[in-house]
Amino acid sequence: MGHPDPIAFTIFGIAIRWYGILIAAGMLIAVLLSCKRAPRHGLTDEDVLDTALLMLPIGVIGARLYYVLFNLDYYKSFSSVIDIRSGGLAIHGGLIFGALTVLLVCKHKKIDTLNILDLFIPTVALAQAIGRWGNYFNGEAHGGPTDLPWGILVDGEMVHPTFLYESIWCLILFFALSYFDKNKRTAYGQTFALYLLFYSLERFFVEGLRTDSLMIGPFRQAQVISVCAAVFGILLYAYSSKKKLIDPAETSAEAEEPEDDPE
Repeated sequence: MGHPDPIAFTIFGIAIRWYGILIAAGMLIAVLLSCKRAPRHGLTDEDVLDTALLMLPIGVIGARLYYVLFNLDYYKSFSSVIDIRSGGLAIHGGLIFGALTVLLVCKHKKIDTLNILDLFIPTVALAQAIGRWGNYFNGEAHGGPTDLPWGILVDGEMVHPTFLYESIWCLILFFALSYFDKNKRTAYGQTFALYLLFYSLERFFVEGLRTDSLMIGPFRQAQVISVCAAVFGILLYAYSSKKKLIDPAETSAEAEEPEDDPE
């Protein structure tokens, strides 16, 4: 199969691409699910929305800047830099800028950073699973030639649908991390750590199949970042496993219980 028309529809002469629709849909669903899961983390809808309203746009800006920095020869004008409708967002840049934004918001609101990262990260994986299909509509982020039955046709050649590999993996991560986060009994940080580890493992191997990798010298930058993120994830998991979980939801509930009248 080949990729379909990247234009979903046109309004007032402006072409609306599936790429943007899918990324926006992934973000919206992630925020809504995070609001639903917030009480389990002792957080409110307001905490989620306050964080998301800064994290999402800054994450998109970070994803674009990251991509442009590794393609400076291509982007010669400001208009080309800000034109993201045809693609050109690097997930690692989005994750880095998004996490830094969460850190600053949590510091301001006096919220445990690892707690809210654990809350958000399963839905981030879901947003990635949805957003990756934007690459399919754009005919980008694919791998090299393949004769496998699920290959896609790009420029007259059957290639690995690496967007599909990552989409499936991120969907599995969403369900696995959601289950783990709901049932974990150790300190906050482990759900985020598991995402760093298992997403990085998948991305390292899938990146090796891609033909459009951003490079750091002779190395694929996504593979270098994946190794670093996986190591950090292992260290964070080990650190968190030594601490007992203090469930903020239970703590809040206990604080609201009326005291027994003295006899």
